[in-house]
This record gives sequence, structure tokens and C-alpha cells, in this order.
Amino acid sequence: MNENNTQKPEWYVIHTYSGYENKVAQNIVKKAENQQLTDKILEVQIPTEQVREITDGKEKEITRKIFPGYVLVRMIHNDEVAYLIRSIRGVTGFLGADPNQPIPLTPSEIAAMGVDLGETVEINLSVGDPVRIVGTAMDGFTGVVQSIDIEAGTCMVLVSMFGQETPTQFALTDVARDN
Repeated sequence: MNENNTQKPEWYVIHTYSGYENKVAQNIVKKAENQQLTDKILEVQIPTEQVREITDGKEKEITRKIFPGYVLVRMIHNDEVAYLIRSIRGVTGFLGADPNQPIPLTPSEIAAMGVDLGETVEINLSVGDPVRIVGTAMDGFTGVVQSIDIEAGTCMVLVSMFGQETPTQFALTDVARDN
């Protein structure tokens, strides 16, 4: 491939061994600096998303890789850069039909893989699940989930109180699956 300084940088996908994404990304940046190729390798990203997990009434926020085993690199593709990336431990190659001539991502693919994908919430509750109320004045009461509003972070539970079924709204963190 001829070296063309007017070539514009594009996003490419690098396939890695699972679990090597962070190490590969660090090594790409380090090798680009050591070999003065920072004008060719401009950006390295591992697409992640923040996820709130709610399990048994406890909420925690975790960072999860959206595409495990892949690293995105914004670069000007040439033989020297391609060799540098392929020589990094943990890299299996560029994504594409011909590993020697990788195809850059299109703008719509970049948008779909974008780093700013927002927040996702995962809960271990479904409508109809038996639950136990925790951390409220109704601590210890049991009921059945009637509806879940993930955006509001609440659920409607049909609680059995004094012999009557009463629909009551709770925060998702105030209910735990009753096994």
C-alpha cells in the first residue's frame, strides 16, 4: 500500500483474544508512541456501557464491554500500522473478509457501536414473580410483581395485608425475589 499523507483516518475493528481487550488497547497506544506513529494511530477505544444491576434489592453499577473480544482503532491504514497492530500479543487480526485489507467502519456502523450508548438496567424480576419487601416500613411483607417501570425504577406489587391484596408501588431496590 502506498503511503499517502492526505489519507483520512477511519475506524477499524481489531479482533482480540477474549479478556485481552484492555491489554491490547494499552499496547497499541504504547507501541504507537514508541514508534512515532501517533499521527497514524489516533484513537483506541473499547466500547463499554454503564449497567445498573439490581439483584435481591441491592443496586450496583458496573462497566460492561459491549463487544467482548474487539477493540476499535481510529487510524490511517498502511502496511507499517497494520504490522504494528498485528504484532501485538492478543491480537488475532483485523475484522473483515481479507485480513490484509481491512474494511473501515461506515458512519452508521460507528454510530451503532458508539461509546455513548447510555445506561442499561438489568433486573432479576419479572411480572408474576413472588417478592419480599426489604428496607421499608413494610419490611418482611410478601407479594407478587404486577408491573415494572424500569425508567422510573419502580414496580407495582400486589401485597397481601390483613387478608386483602393491595397494589403498592416500590422502588426496585426495595424488593427482592422471594425464593
